[in-house]
Amino acid sequence: MEWSDVRIFLAIARSGTLGGAARSLQTSHPTVGRRLRALEQAIGHTLFQRTADGLVLTDEGHGIIALAEQMEEGALAMQRRLAGREQNLKGNLRISSTDWFGAYVLPPILADFSNAYPNVDVEILTGTRRFSLAQREAEVAFRAVPFDTADVVQRRLFRVEYGVYIAEEAADPKYGDGTGFRLITPSTPHFPDIAWLIESFPNARPVLRSNNRNVQGRMCRQGVGIAVLPRVVGNQIPGIRRLDLPTPPPARDIWMGYHRDLRRLGRLRAFISTVSDHLANATA
Repeated sequence: MEWSDVRIFLAIARSGTLGGAARSLQTSHPTVGRRLRALEQAIGHTLFQRTADGLVLTDEGHGIIALAEQMEEGALAMQRRLAGREQNLKGNLRISSTDWFGAYVLPPILADFSNAYPNVDVEILTGTRRFSLAQREAEVAFRAVPFDTADVVQRRLFRVEYGVYIAEEAADPKYGDGTGFRLITPSTPHFPDIAWLIESFPNARPVLRSNNRNVQGRMCRQGVGIAVLPRVVGNQIPGIRRLDLPTPPPARDIWMGYHRDLRRLGRLRAFISTVSDHLANATA
């Protein structure tokens, strides 16, 4: 099996459809189908079973999936190692972060970086999905939890303070009660600041959920309810104010990570240096 065939096989296994595989590989649906048929004929085995829900691995397919992933990791490691030896500050730099970090923390950093290195094209990937550093979906990522893979070089950057916000014209809710008020929370309720919010205003009613902190802040400005936000977000949204409470929401650490094979990549090192300069100025 050639590496190009392995890529087709893995893409179909992961997406479950020819169309999904074609989109992930940025090729056409007929091309993926044709390559799969040729691969199955070449090795003399059927790798996928066609079902109403899509393509499912056969026993033969299951038998080689781990080996195919090993081939993929080898090819990606070779790609990362070669990229890590690039010293010219040109090319692409993909940065993964949450929506609020990309909108409220990164802009001044990226402005300085782009002015200093105009030949580096920057792509910011925001949202709740964690893009893979090993597969080079992103070169560097910012997260609110430590990275859990050994191949990632990581650094704790700073601690994010949170605050509770309401619309400027709204009355203050009673701490420890919240009767008559509504809550704005993320779609995923496991964040420590959200658990704190619900405990601090137990009689307030959750009415709106969003996985986007910027949306939460904008809804708060419209008077929809109480929102807990990173202060770097809430303090920049006009029309809302932070409540002075006996106990603040729990703070969280922000971590930066990149794959160790890219530690010599010139444009990545330059970006990390720019981040460090900004943090030094912010804490000076």
